[in-house]
Amino acid sequence: MINILDKTFVPFISKEDIENRITALAARISKDYEQSCPVFLVVLNGAFLFASELVKRIPLTCEITFIRLSSYSQTESTGTVTEIIGIDKTLENRDVIIIEDIVDTGLTMSQLLKEIGKMSPKTVEIATLLHKPEALKTPVDMRYKGFEIANKFVVGYGLDYEGIGRNLDSIYVLG
Repeated sequence: MINILDKTFVPFISKEDIENRITALAARISKDYEQSCPVFLVVLNGAFLFASELVKRIPLTCEITFIRLSSYSQTESTGTVTEIIGIDKTLENRDVIIIEDIVDTGLTMSQLLKEIGKMSPKTVEIATLLHKPEALKTPVDMRYKGFEIANKFVVGYGLDYEGIGRNLDSIYVLG
């Protein structure tokens, strides 16, 4: 059990389970893109740990760039996506893999996919560590999913509560 500010969280997904799943996802991506030089578009801040562990297991020639979006206030999605830092690479005719920490409502990802689509990429896929299917408000096709979880608030492994908890090496759920 851990306490972050005014909330208590309990263990949910272990470090070992996360590492094993990331290794499996990296193997799939490596096979799928062995003839390509993909662009990994990492959604900050939450996806930084997942992205780091994922891409270092992918032995392909690739590019990595970052975008920062925000749609959360405390433990709830606001339903409004704010772009904070934009894409700084050309994506035209490129294979793009968006790396995200969690897809829950799908609103952030849906908006990001529309914006990337305007840049004429060859392909766009999503790699997410966590997916909350019961929280989806708009459908999103995710090719690479780490774990499907219930619609509960989680922290750790890049995910935070009010900016705290990202550095935890396991994932915890609100108790």
